[in-house]
Amino acid sequence: MTLKTEYRNEAVFFSIFDTPDGLVYCSGVNIERFLPITRGRHKSMSNPAIRGLQLVNLEIRSIALGEGAETETGRFGECSGLTPPDEFWYTESLFIKNAPDGFSDRVIEYAVVNLLKKIDKAIMLNAGMPEKLLPPESLMEFINELCRRFG
Repeated sequence: MTLKTEYRNEAVFFSIFDTPDGLVYCSGVNIERFLPITRGRHKSMSNPAIRGLQLVNLEIRSIALGEGAETETGRFGECSGLTPPDEFWYTESLFIKNAPDGFSDRVIEYAVVNLLKKIDKAIMLNAGMPEKLLPPESLMEFINELCRRFG
């Protein structure tokens, strides 16, 4: 198992590992980092950051299947230990078999950009989310600014 590609900051992570049988896609959102903009803007048990990650991961599964890959949901060892134990993260993982070339990089960009859009749509900030993938540090600054403005 080797890390193929990763996008990580203090609020989100998306990691893809190359295994002999396929790719393991790991993703997560730091619930605490989004609380200033999500608190009070959703129903009980319907956190926009968690729901956004779930929806993005369903879309990634659909993209993979549409490109001829096979997917399997589960807990994979590659994804353990990717979050600090003293923080509150929601994580998901997916196994992707027979992924086409370039899939990993496209998935990372898609996941990051669309996660933010889904959170924005759920909490109705209309804050103008990035259309392109920002560097991880720049995205963290963007999230921090959203929390300052709307939290």
